[in-house]
Amino acid sequence: MSFDKEKMLKLCNEWSKNTLMETLEIEYTDAGEDFLVATMPVNSRVHQPMGLLHGGASVALAESVGSAASIMFVNPEKQEVRGIEISANHVRSKREGIVTATAKIIHKGASIHLWEIKIVDENEKLISLCKLTNMILPSKGR
Repeated sequence: MSFDKEKMLKLCNEWSKNTLMETLEIEYTDAGEDFLVATMPVNSRVHQPMGLLHGGASVALAESVGSAASIMFVNPEKQEVRGIEISANHVRSKREGIVTATAKIIHKGASIHLWEIKIVDENEKLISLCKLTNMILPSKGR
């Protein structure tokens, strides 16, 4: 079965409705067989009190794109994805604009997926580097 980029992006953006991803205005913008990309605007809605991008918002973006990316490797009718560990190094601050998160698979096992997620600004400068571990479980239905 071949990878369908448009179908994947549509699915991710539809699943985001009425969730934290919609609240943070996360939009899935690109996908490939081993990566997924999403953007998030940086404005007062995701600032910490000093007027900078909140680290928690960056982590929410990273976990959102990394967890959605695992959907590419499972059967969503029979399996579910759960993030079980995430780490983040915030290396640069951001006050406004857009950040882009790209999740790339590091390990694709039957029950564990490991992702590296790089969050960059409009100039490709690294904002945060994250690592996400997802567990793949049998589906219990939505």
